[in-house]
Amino acid sequence: SEIANLIMDENLEAALALHLYRGGRLLQGHSIPFGVIFGGTDLNEDANHKEKKEVMGKVLEEARFAVAFTEAMKDTAQVQWPHATGKIFVQSQGIATIPNANFNWNTFLQQSEIDQSADNLYIFLIICGLRPVKDPLYLVDAFSEWHQETPNVYMVIVGPEVDPVFTREVKERVRRAAGVRLIREMCQEDLHAVVKSCFALVNSSVSEGMSAAILEVTAARMPRMWYHS
Repeated sequence: SEIANLIMDENLEAALALHLYRGGRLLQGHSIPFGVIFGGTDLNEDANHKEKKEVMGKVLEEARFAVAFTEAMKDTAQVQWPHATGKIFVQSQGIATIPNANFNWNTFLQQSEIDQSADNLYIFLIICGLRPVKDPLYLVDAFSEWHQETPNVYMVIVGPEVDPVFTREVKERVRRAAGVRLIREMCQEDLHAVVKSCFALVNSSVSEGMSAAILEVTAARMPRMWYHS
């Protein structure tokens, strides 16, 4: 009903959904044409759940078109939903970074309770929504042990609280882990500034389509990345 009201109030003529399940299902049954961009986990994870797969198949029936980032993603989608063959197109993913020029790195460290007096700080950054598929807890214990041996090493997790139950688990684990910090969701410009200042990006996703965070780090010319999948 909220989507229907939005469409009516704003007199919208078309829509574009990101993620076939999480976004696409909200546009079902409305009067406006729409397209869908595959997010990655919709193909890699949600398609393995019968009920979600059925919903996504119906979304593709209504959608005018769907966009995949790679030929492999397109092939996967066509195997899952053969009826959508002919309306799936490949468009390579791109990114633009606009770091906040006024962002204060020292203030960020202070608010994150990171010891600024340590020489040669090594801040490892995980950017992800707090949900199991992103597995931000995978390296928590390892980084905590590393920090206790080398106090200038920290791991910082930044992202929105997507899954409430999993978020509580993350907060509890991080609370007990020395050298690991959890930062709530930041505006994009500030996050890009953090990316430029930290030592390396860590991606610990169990399943990944194409990480926007990795593209942002590449665009920021910070080539250091640790990846686990």
